[in-house]
Amino acid sequence: MESSSPTRLSRLTAIITMLQSRRLLTAGDIAERFQISRRTAYRDLKALEEAGIPLYVEEGKGYALVDGFSLPPMMFSQEEANALITAEKMVAQNADASFVQHFQQAMTKIRAVFSAEAQDRTELLEERIVFRQNQAPEGPSQSLATIQTAIADFRVLRIAYQKTPAEAAETRKIEPLALYQTQGNWILIAWCQKRDDHRSFRLDRIHQLNVLDQTFDGRDFDLQAYFKACWEKYLAHP
Repeated sequence: MESSSPTRLSRLTAIITMLQSRRLLTAGDIAERFQISRRTAYRDLKALEEAGIPLYVEEGKGYALVDGFSLPPMMFSQEEANALITAEKMVAQNADASFVQHFQQAMTKIRAVFSAEAQDRTELLEERIVFRQNQAPEGPSQSLATIQTAIADFRVLRIAYQKTPAEAAETRKIEPLALYQTQGNWILIAWCQKRDDHRSFRLDRIHQLNVLDQTFDGRDFDLQAYFKACWEKYLAHP
């Protein structure tokens, strides 16, 4: 067995955290995360089993913790706590109020496991970090959290969308596929049933949104392939 060096012990601890945070974890996920071979990743998983961590395998899918098993919350290093506080500051500038609210609720739970020293240090750091942005969206959106759930559940949305401030809002039924942010704005990529094609929608221009009972098949959407196709189209017709 590989030596229980501080580096490996840290990696094994991190793997347990990954197992707690994901339903399934593959040796490939571990190898990519820690830049190790798959063989070493399998050895790490075996070491965890030998240490009494109850793992089971879904054949061809990955490893998971046995249902009902949990470990005490991991302690954060000061650098990890600093990174989380910085991320919270960044999120606070986000154009979608629902996203900010849910992230702040999550951070309240995370802060509860900070040590007293880490809490003192992060409170100081919180006062000393400011994010400023010169460009603002036309108005705050409230729909990011709802759209994220609709993407995961393959649920059709009905929206009232105002393409430009000078135009009236138009009702459309769309199949939400992916989200990205650019220049301070959240953009939804969706299949528009009216246009029978992919379309992009700025969240701050969605004035009404309803999640319908209808579902869709996901259309085997590949976000990177979509971006590549958009770039090629732009190069052909700049």
